[in-house]
Amino acid sequence: MIDLSYSTDSCFPERLLKKNLFLAEAINAAQNYWISFAKYSNDFMIPYTLAVNYFTDVEKYKLFNTSPLESFQSYMELLTFNLDISNKGLASSMKAISNYNQREMDNATSALFNTIFNVEGEENIEKFVSRQSKMMEMVAYGYEEAIEDIEPEYGFHFEQGENVKFAETDRFILYQILPTDKKTEINENGKPVIILPPYVLGSNILAFLPGENKSYAHCFANQGIPTYIRIMKDISETPAVQLMTCEDDTRDTRFFCEKVRARHGKFVTLNGYCQGGFSAVCNILSGELDGLVDALITCVSPMDGTRSKGFIKFFGSLPRRFNHLEYGTKTLPNGNKVADGDLMGWVYKLKSIENESPLVALYRDMAMLMPNGGANEVKISKTAAAINYWLKNERGDLPLAITKMSFDSYNIPVTDDGTLPVKLFDRKLNFKRLKAKNIPWLICYGEKDDLVEKETALAPLDHIDVEVSGFPKGHVAIATSWSNPKSVCALHTRFGDKNYRGPVRFQLDLNEAYSSESQA
Repeated sequence: MIDLSYSTDSCFPERLLKKNLFLAEAINAAQNYWISFAKYSNDFMIPYTLAVNYFTDVEKYKLFNTSPLESFQSYMELLTFNLDISNKGLASSMKAISNYNQREMDNATSALFNTIFNVEGEENIEKFVSRQSKMMEMVAYGYEEAIEDIEPEYGFHFEQGENVKFAETDRFILYQILPTDKKTEINENGKPVIILPPYVLGSNILAFLPGENKSYAHCFANQGIPTYIRIMKDISETPAVQLMTCEDDTRDTRFFCEKVRARHGKFVTLNGYCQGGFSAVCNILSGELDGLVDALITCVSPMDGTRSKGFIKFFGSLPRRFNHLEYGTKTLPNGNKVADGDLMGWVYKLKSIENESPLVALYRDMAMLMPNGGANEVKISKTAAAINYWLKNERGDLPLAITKMSFDSYNIPVTDDGTLPVKLFDRKLNFKRLKAKNIPWLICYGEKDDLVEKETALAPLDHIDVEVSGFPKGHVAIATSWSNPKSVCALHTRFGDKNYRGPVRFQLDLNEAYSSESQA
């Protein structure tokens, strides 16, 4: 007679529940993996779609004005260029997947062994799958939430009124940055500094996490230095910004320097970060800031883009026909044309495709967000969240004239006598003018900067004597890691084996020398 009664094994419901939970977590991990893959792919492919549209718009006119043979040759070269990038992206993606799977396959094998032999205190297969599930949920949802949640702590937030609006033009607003340390008083008689942020990276990277003592601009203010920063108005809503020329940039800088010098009674130090540094140099070399600016600081600024090995390798293989700004030009509803900031960011990803392809980025974040040591989840640091918030949200469109200045500097080298490839007010710009005007210049660079390589930042050394300070890490480390006053390369200190001066230390020393001369 067949016994149809339920099993009397009291553990059976518990085992069934565990089995169902195991399957549910495995399915959840797989679903979140494909959701994450779609997100990372979309982030890469949306700018690609923009690029295709711009390319089509330009080429439908060029094809009728270029010989068929020339067009065929250019397209064949472009095909080779695309295949090369695709191969690099595919190879790096396969390497990332292989490295991750090799590491986790070892963990999976150990977990299976521990499950079969009931090894206590070690990760079994259920915990292994649970860990993978939690990691993929963090990649798919948790990481993005952490990035959005950091927004109130990241950047300047001028709308909150914590910093003072000091002056304004049609294109820019000059804000005075006040100390985050309320015990610090601004030395009104001190030597002032005006910071020119990068056009491409945006200004908020220079106020990375003020509440965490990681803010380049506040490093100056917290030392009592009269600190100002020039903020470009919203290009999408301001026609004057859309049509801005390099001469407009210089005139507005001169206007702000006049206001600041009148207030503090001292010459201004001009301080440019990244592209802002190149603009600062050009502004001074034009002669328009004579009698207003007597010192210069540039941080990770490209002074001769043709020395950038990464960009030369990338653009050198791009057919000359397609190395033109018109392939990245956006037409706004009012008819004005600007350079598409999203596309410019995407070009950097193409240049660094081995590290920036969707799968490489996905597996890099998977490894970062993997719980270890029995932890249930990974706590995402504010620094990681803020960096990704910047990468995700700080790409803005640019005026064409400003973009062309940078474009020329990366395609035309500085001459043997130190003349730059751009002009202002139809005047030649030469590095040697800084020496002739006796303007001290501190160049800060990143030892591992792959965006503005050391050789690119230090190009002026071939023509004039300039003080340099080499910081560890990459392009934004000066504005993030080293802006912490307790870091080993704190900006208000001397650091390293070569006793480098940080930019804030440089400014403090200038002010001390200024005061000594006045007393004498």
